[in-house]
Amino acid sequence: MRVGIDFGTTHTVAAIVDRGNYPVVSFDGFDAWPSLVAANATGELRFGLDAAAVRHAPGWSVLRAFKRLLNDAGPQTEVVLAGRTYLLADLLTGFLAQLKSDLYDRANAGAAAGEPIDVAISVPANASSAQRFMTLNAFVAAGFRVVALLNEPSAAALEYAHRYRSTITAKREYVLIYDLGGGTFDASLLRMVGQVNEVVISEGIQRLGGDDFDEAIAQLVLNATKLQIDDDAYELLLEECATRKETVGPQTRRLLVDLTEIDGAGRPPFSCPIDDVYAACAPLVDKTADLLSRVLHNPTGDGRDVTWSEVAGIYVVGGAGSFPLVSRMLRTQFGDRRVKRSPHPFAATAIGLAVFLDSDAGFVLSERFSRHFGVFREAQAGADVVFDPIVPKDAPLPVDGRTPLVIRRTYRAAHNIGHFRFVECSRVVDGRPDGDVTPYDPVLFPFDPALHDREDLGRQPVGRWGDGPQVEERYVVAPSGAVEVTVTTLPSGYQRTFRLERAEV
Repeated sequence: MRVGIDFGTTHTVAAIVDRGNYPVVSFDGFDAWPSLVAANATGELRFGLDAAAVRHAPGWSVLRAFKRLLNDAGPQTEVVLAGRTYLLADLLTGFLAQLKSDLYDRANAGAAAGEPIDVAISVPANASSAQRFMTLNAFVAAGFRVVALLNEPSAAALEYAHRYRSTITAKREYVLIYDLGGGTFDASLLRMVGQVNEVVISEGIQRLGGDDFDEAIAQLVLNATKLQIDDDAYELLLEECATRKETVGPQTRRLLVDLTEIDGAGRPPFSCPIDDVYAACAPLVDKTADLLSRVLHNPTGDGRDVTWSEVAGIYVVGGAGSFPLVSRMLRTQFGDRRVKRSPHPFAATAIGLAVFLDSDAGFVLSERFSRHFGVFREAQAGADVVFDPIVPKDAPLPVDGRTPLVIRRTYRAAHNIGHFRFVECSRVVDGRPDGDVTPYDPVLFPFDPALHDREDLGRQPVGRWGDGPQVEERYVVAPSGAVEVTVTTLPSGYQRTFRLERAEV
């Protein structure tokens, strides 16, 4: 069975390849699988639908939106749940293992017990290599056969290509994907020519989505009512605000929030004009508009902007994109005619992943590296430190989706020990990493042969070396966007390979 799986902040959605169709998988009658983990004091864990069933049961603690924790996580990142400590990587693997089990036992996917499941999976466009590693490793550890890992807006673009290819013309070859989910916002500009979909540029905001709208509405309620509530009651308030937000439509005039579960049966509901809600959420929507402007500004790298006349449309996907304030902003800025909303906004990414898996569909996706990757190094004989770019943002990745991008650098070692401080970032300003910056665990490499067998390089004195060996660095960027480096001294051929992992914070 071939399945596209969109692991989301709020829900996880799957779509299967079925003879040119890509139906969304239903679990016990629900078209989405809750992205929840629950635990009790005895150490029992439940995931997905089973976690949702005990969400408010006595003795259970629930971890929601745990995808957001991957932004800053490393392989040893721990989470405390119901008084016990768990590795986040283990919780993610357990979550995905239960999803795999439910695909066999509780879904309408038609998978026979034990049938191998080939999957295409996705991550936010601005996800770091560490988040990509953790996501990919967890899917593999859960028993899935991972065929591809795509950026979420790129996958959604394939759903557009499958559904609206006829809108693409020789004069309008570009499509702008506006992907506002539960926890992240991504925007990607793609050029579509024939069956080839080329990612021109991707930008993202790691912590901006429907959950943040819920927080803004909850704060509006608390400020207006002066309620003093504990953490448990606040979680109930967030759920109520999320439920009410999802009922808001273009004709809604007032928002009502039921407070009986939060502050007792005698508490009247909170009520306010819908414009107050829009005002509370407007700063979040404005951030997405600012990012759209950056995407359209000189994305081709040849000194020119993509003009609006060249854009076939803006494709709105993600559950939070249905909030009327989003449509209002897009139509005000770009007009009604070319703003399209996916018929299946919650499932657009999963459907696009399934399209990618279908070799008969014939679509080709040309991805790009989504962040800047480089290393800090000494300059001016140690008097300064500079950022040395290695892989620039939007560097093209191989079209076949399987061949890695390989970059080599050579130089003569100036120290007895190489201390590599790798970072990724969303942008570079004045030669320095800026925006969302991800540092990686430091890499230590012995250039001095006398140190080759030492396991305590971190405690050895680092000194300048006037006659160091020639060094080759070989960087392999996997199709998933994850980076591995091999450092070799020449001519001896001594080398070590490092899989870059997120520094613990």
